[in-house]
Amino acid sequence: MSEAINNTAPARPEAAAPLEKMPLEAYVPPARPSLVGLSRAELAERLGDIEVAASQRKMRVQQLWHWIYFRGAKSFDEMTSISKDTRAELAKHFTVDRPEVVAEQISNDGTRKWLLRFPSGEKLEKPHEVECVYIPETDRGTLCVSSQVGCTLNCAFCHTGTQRLVRNLTAGEIVGQVMVARDRLNDWENRDSGGRLVTNVVMMGMGEPLYNFDAVRDALLIVADNEGIGISRRRITLSTSGVVPNIVRAGEEIGVMLAISLHAVRNELRDELVPLNRKYPIEQLLQACRDYPGASNARRITFEYVMLKGVNDSLDDAKLLVKLLKGIPAKINLIPFNPWPGTAYECSDWDQIERFSEYIFNAGYSSPVRTPRGRDILAACGQLKSETEKLSARERQALRAMAMTD
Repeated sequence: MSEAINNTAPARPEAAAPLEKMPLEAYVPPARPSLVGLSRAELAERLGDIEVAASQRKMRVQQLWHWIYFRGAKSFDEMTSISKDTRAELAKHFTVDRPEVVAEQISNDGTRKWLLRFPSGEKLEKPHEVECVYIPETDRGTLCVSSQVGCTLNCAFCHTGTQRLVRNLTAGEIVGQVMVARDRLNDWENRDSGGRLVTNVVMMGMGEPLYNFDAVRDALLIVADNEGIGISRRRITLSTSGVVPNIVRAGEEIGVMLAISLHAVRNELRDELVPLNRKYPIEQLLQACRDYPGASNARRITFEYVMLKGVNDSLDDAKLLVKLLKGIPAKINLIPFNPWPGTAYECSDWDQIERFSEYIFNAGYSSPVRTPRGRDILAACGQLKSETEKLSARERQALRAMAMTD
């Protein structure tokens, strides 16, 4: 979603059967851990736990990697290059389960949103849920992935930020979102044909990725591995609200594209819109961007800027934005504000968005305006929120009104 999104979506792929939402009390956590999300070294360690001979582990790891991440196998029975006895032994101890899809919504524009459920762990009463969104475009298919259950940042304009942070997701739960999307879109057979549907991944879902650094790093390295899922690092974008100490580290250890949720050009306003700014103000954030490894005109940093009427959308704001970004290989992604129930903000008028964009463009920066997608199912930028967070009657009424006017 670091690019402007075209309104014209390709024909929808066949989906699996519609899903009924399962009540939380009906969920039973699995007894065996899933191998999804494990690195090669971790797979070798698990094989050692079940006494696979050391001489065989490298070969078995390569077989498992191929079947899990390249073929998308959903059970050990599918792994026909592995002996029956070994498959049976693996099945006694492990699974290749993904997160459970408990609800699926398909927007009028083809956007899909999945509500995914994870095991709760031994000490928790309820399993946890996050949302994952697939956005089909004419030349790509972008998957928006979550990194946390809830969020701790409380950005003023973001619906997701109104849900409290519960916990970080594991690497397996992050990779599992990509696996689920490819399952639901029947996308595993398309990897080498040039017709696959999930071509881009953005860490722009629920949570702040750089507050869950290790799991996000491990997951994205698996997603980018060319012997498996094989999505190029140049097609993976990590979006942060500005966790400055981990920005350069992300460039060094992950090496994907970087997006910054900027949204304001003055510290006093950004303190209000993105409270993390109080800890890491604009000057520190932009210096981390200048230091980001690999940033160049060919690998520009995307600055996301939500357009809020009468708040941050003046031409003076545009002029200061251009001044602040001088010397950074950058493009500015303008995001019309996506309304959500109870928000105090309005989207900037379209004429004002165009004036803002034109000024930035004339200053030499690409300034695409992101076309809102999936608003009718609350799947647009800043609208994600687990369905376990119940809407009030007033919120439901406001949501119906938004869907009617969109």
